[in-house]
Amino acid sequence: MDTKLIKVVFAGDGNVGKTSLIRSYTEGKFSSSRVATIGVDFHTHTIVLPSGKIKLSIWDMAGQERFQFMRPGFYRGSRAAALVYDVTAPESLEHLAGWRDEILKAVPDEKFIVVGNKIDLERTQKPEIAQLFAKKIGAVYYETSARTGEGTEAVFKGLAELALK
Repeated sequence: MDTKLIKVVFAGDGNVGKTSLIRSYTEGKFSSSRVATIGVDFHTHTIVLPSGKIKLSIWDMAGQERFQFMRPGFYRGSRAAALVYDVTAPESLEHLAGWRDEILKAVPDEKFIVVGNKIDLERTQKPEIAQLFAKKIGAVYYETSARTGEGTEAVFKGLAELALK
């Protein structure tokens, strides 16, 4: 059976932990030193679902505003997107609607999940607010810690399954 290649994107403000989340899952390691993604970075990872093997092409979008002009081209061809926010930074959750709109302009039928990252830290945002946003946009809500790895496998499996629908 052939392995399907599926493109997915991770989007959200800078410093919400998108790169750490991806590396925690794909490489099994966490680095507390932070280097901002410039433009886009991408990784591949094969995941096994009940329907077979899927090779995810994971595109990690730079969250800084100065890269906004180049992101739309990178969204094209994606089958699902993770909107990631930091549970210790309420403004990063508030910005997810804008991220969603930006992606929908490039990929009108994009499917989404919502991810609250950094649950190993003291949260300043009630999860119910993010759950409500996810429900409003028809997305599944996940919580993760890139540092501990908690919830990361569920995010990638959920994203892969969503992309296949």
